[in-house]
Amino acid sequence: MAVSFQHAADDTKLRDFRNLKVWEKAYKLTLDVYEATRGFPKDELYGLTTQTRRAAASVAANIAEGCGRMGAAELARFIQIAMGSASELEFHLLLARDLKMLDASRYEALSAQVIELKRMLTAFWQKLKAS
Repeated sequence: MAVSFQHAADDTKLRDFRNLKVWEKAYKLTLDVYEATRGFPKDELYGLTTQTRRAAASVAANIAEGCGRMGAAELARFIQIAMGSASELEFHLLLARDLKMLDASRYEALSAQVIELKRMLTAFWQKLKAS
């Protein structure tokens, strides 16, 4: 069951991050990024591969961490951090495409997921700030 935005201020509903649609999207994106980066060159294992994966995982992890904090204001702060990680991921994907590590179609699919996720994070943050 996904938590709707009108319940954003209800801390008891926010405690389980797995109930948030935005977390579900972030987690799926993380899995997709891990799959996409499996084909990156071995010499990038400690470079772009790791950075891209960490940025993706950081989005979902910050949403989860925010849910473990007290109150909507704390969650809103972690949503902002997640947004920063999503922007970092957006850059890493662009770089991987331009370095020919990601083909255009895979880049477009992942980029679209990041953009949708950033929209969801923004809307969620706005609802939290309004509560």
